[in-house]
Amino acid sequence: MFNIENPRDLPGEHTGLLVAVDGPSGAGKSTACRAIAEELSAKYLDTGAMYRVATLHVLNQGIDPADTEAVVAATAALPLVVNDDPASREVLLDGKDVSAEIRSAEVTRAVSAVSAIPAVRDNLVALQRSLAREAGRCVLDGRDIGTNVFPDAPAKIFLTASARVRAERRHAELLAKGEDVSFEEVFADVERRDHLDSTRATNPLAPAEDAYVLDSSEMTLEQVIDTMMAIVEDSCDAYAESLGLDGDAAEDRELSEEEYRVLDAADFDDSEFGEADFGENFTEEQWEEMERAFGVEPDGIVEENLCTVAIVGRPNVGKSSLVNRFLGRREAVVEDFPGVTRDRISYLAEWNGRRFWVQDTGGWDPDAKGIHGAIARQAETAMATADVIVFVVDTKVGITATDEVMARRLQRSEVPVILVANKFDSDAQYGDMAEFYGLGLGDPYPVSAQHGRGGADVLDAVVAAFPANPRHPSIVEGPRRVALVGKPNVGKSSLLNKISGEERSVVDNVAGTTVDPVDSLVQLDQKLWKFIDTAGLRRKVKNATGHEYYASLRTKSAIDAAEVCVFLLDASEPVSEQDQKVLNMIIESGRALVIAFNKWDLMDEDRRELLDREIDLQLAHIPWARRINISAKTGRALQRLEPAMLEALESWDQRVTTGQLNNWLRQTIAQNPPPMRGGRLPRVLFATQASTRPPVIVLFTTGFLEAGYRRYLERRFRETFGFEGSPVRIAVRVREKRKRK
Repeated sequence: MFNIENPRDLPGEHTGLLVAVDGPSGAGKSTACRAIAEELSAKYLDTGAMYRVATLHVLNQGIDPADTEAVVAATAALPLVVNDDPASREVLLDGKDVSAEIRSAEVTRAVSAVSAIPAVRDNLVALQRSLAREAGRCVLDGRDIGTNVFPDAPAKIFLTASARVRAERRHAELLAKGEDVSFEEVFADVERRDHLDSTRATNPLAPAEDAYVLDSSEMTLEQVIDTMMAIVEDSCDAYAESLGLDGDAAEDRELSEEEYRVLDAADFDDSEFGEADFGENFTEEQWEEMERAFGVEPDGIVEENLCTVAIVGRPNVGKSSLVNRFLGRREAVVEDFPGVTRDRISYLAEWNGRRFWVQDTGGWDPDAKGIHGAIARQAETAMATADVIVFVVDTKVGITATDEVMARRLQRSEVPVILVANKFDSDAQYGDMAEFYGLGLGDPYPVSAQHGRGGADVLDAVVAAFPANPRHPSIVEGPRRVALVGKPNVGKSSLLNKISGEERSVVDNVAGTTVDPVDSLVQLDQKLWKFIDTAGLRRKVKNATGHEYYASLRTKSAIDAAEVCVFLLDASEPVSEQDQKVLNMIIESGRALVIAFNKWDLMDEDRRELLDREIDLQLAHIPWARRINISAKTGRALQRLEPAMLEALESWDQRVTTGQLNNWLRQTIAQNPPPMRGGRLPRVLFATQASTRPPVIVLFTTGFLEAGYRRYLERRFRETFGFEGSPVRIAVRVREKRKRK
């Protein structure tokens, strides 16, 4: 709980995660901020509630909000406690929960006048800064968070919507509470508050210059939350870059003279450490004992009979929305135009203790050609392999010719078919349901995937229709996970289709064909693998729009979930800036890496010479990554892919024993000791490999080791132990001086 009656004033700037969200009333700030605070495991501070509590306190005291002096005196020390749990709306005034009272019409009419008083704002702003510092990780919403409270916040969002849309939301909220108020009154009050907030003398409502302006007028809540999460991630990355802390580069940046001065001022007494002992004659048991003394703790294919339900239907009937509703989470990419889902995508779901696969498909059309024909074939494959089929139609549109053709096909299906009439948003639509009986597929289930209506009934029917044993058992654990990553149109889907021997992914000459990550189990010469075909990363997430933005999010998640990434480059084109950004994303994730130059069949002698130069210039920083030249179209050299992945994963899993590591370190430091700082030579006392996947080497030292020397150690480490295809991270832990007794 935030207790702000006597806040602790913490000096200095905020150093934790901080998300500043501003915007007018009714824009949805509170709901969205609570959701992202839960996603980020952060505290939530509703600053608007603080001003409302101050207003309620003034009204309870019988003070006229226009009496500035009396208002300032009454709000100087508020007996207020705000719950910092994003899931709670509790606000205590004098020990009483006033979360409902502060949203009353009387408080709403007076809050702008109270919050416009400079002294009131100064007092509450000081409290807000103190509370956010105490929280460490905090999401704040209000009117001037990004412009006044925390102008240096790394993530700033100005969430807005048209006045009419905000009035509609507010009117619906008041009606749900049983308050009798007209829309015209609410609309006028919204416009009045907007005018007061934007014209007040002290910190008027306005977006910060570096804030991301997000208009939620035409967006669903899920889209707002997803967009805000992407803005937070991208803004924090940009903030780190502005400080020279770009991902792993944070470890490699040079320290300032002031930072070196602080380190040198530690005044280590070398006599307290004694001589470094690299234990030439230590046994493994002694090395394990040494690890414990330094506080270092050491760190088969599973089949399951899971049934599959395929969600099918013509384009834009809400199949992906229904899939997300079945899963209880946002997995499938959803957008309000047809053709977003193109491949057949399987997700693991659970209902009433039963686990099963939910397979999302693209829109089916009997007359589709080109890419749409390929999408339809994927849907037909899903229907042919499923244990239960859910046929989705649109209640608002009714039966179309495509629905009739598909229904005739499904009438001959060997597996149960469940008819779902989606977009059933009102009881008034029951009359529209009657025509769906004409499809000959039994009783239609009225469902609204967007609002969650009727979804549980469909899931009950699906689980009841599952056979005792599925058509095929599912492999749920075991195969190593491989992500195919690259910018659009480099041949990721073509590669997956070639090595799997089937049309697993939709392939087209148009860049950006793949949207959702497509996974497939592929048996190669030596092992069974799980390949994930990802969407091409075109630009920064903040600059992406529509389904391209959602596809970028899924691709980043697929990279993090993979064990090895095959990074595809178009060998016939120059290595671009976007290629470099995608590569850096993989390196920062810590995954094992194989670089594949695809479309080698298009190469000529001139281009080969240019490519050699590009590799020397732009890929010189990752000499440890194995490079292979392939052609997904012709199958050239694809047999080299599996050995390269096995080598990278072996390195990624590899652990060097503490004895071997310290013997190597002793010889390496003897040949080239670390540079001196402040007239003192830092000594490396001990080294251990703290973890694998990726390998992390921790050096215990008496002083800081410069970035250049750490790079030297990494290069020598690879020369001795290999680690081909895997990133290696070297961390330095400066041993604190023991306190004198």
